[in-house]
Amino acid sequence: MKVSIITVTYNSEEHLEETIQSVINQSYQNIEYIIIDGASTDSTLTIVEKHKSKISKVVSEKDDGLYYALNKGIELATGEIIGILHSDDFYTNLDVIKNVVETFSQNKCEAVYANLYYVNKTNTNKIIRKWNSGNYKEGSFINGWMPPHPTFFVKKEIYNKLGSFNTRLKTSADYELMLRFIHKNKIKLGYLNQFIINMRIGGQSNESVNNRVKANIEDRAAWTLNGLKPRFYTLWLKPLRKIVQFL
Repeated sequence: MKVSIITVTYNSEEHLEETIQSVINQSYQNIEYIIIDGASTDSTLTIVEKHKSKISKVVSEKDDGLYYALNKGIELATGEIIGILHSDDFYTNLDVIKNVVETFSQNKCEAVYANLYYVNKTNTNKIIRKWNSGNYKEGSFINGWMPPHPTFFVKKEIYNKLGSFNTRLKTSADYELMLRFIHKNKIKLGYLNQFIINMRIGGQSNESVNNRVKANIEDRAAWTLNGLKPRFYTLWLKPLRKIVQFL
């Protein structure tokens, strides 16, 4: 199966080299690597150009933000499976994609998720949080569960059938998409019980209390947009689940 990996960049020179290397050096060979750039003004495109022989598609133009760019990448993707790797993140080892594809094959599933490390921004050997997803059970979203979106690999046919990111949301479009795919439409999931992504701390929705409040408001909107109703405790449990990730 061909796997399309999408990385969105905008002035991403600081860590992009590590991100690209973690994709192009994967042991799995059938990878289509797509980079969607928002017209960077730093050395991002110079770094991309250095690896152009191993990058399938590059688009650099102004856009309206992360989720617009991801939708552009999804539309361009020709792989049977689509994964997303942000420009500050990198795979934990060179067999990640091989293991993801094997999980798809073994489980005959439509999407695969795994575990994720939050690491120190400068010292990536220092693990801050461990997001151990655990097995999904129907209704888990009601209890505040969600998988880490960077570990979420999805069949292209599911995007074609159920749609891509809802750009009305600014910070919770990934949550809305997984809620729509998994909880509402009950796609078949496979769980790869491995830590496959190193994510540097400092994401948009977690960088301040104010942004976290906004994200929680958008989480509620995600349910409303899908004609779903959470229980009174659902959106309280979602952030509370993160506490155990520090232990």
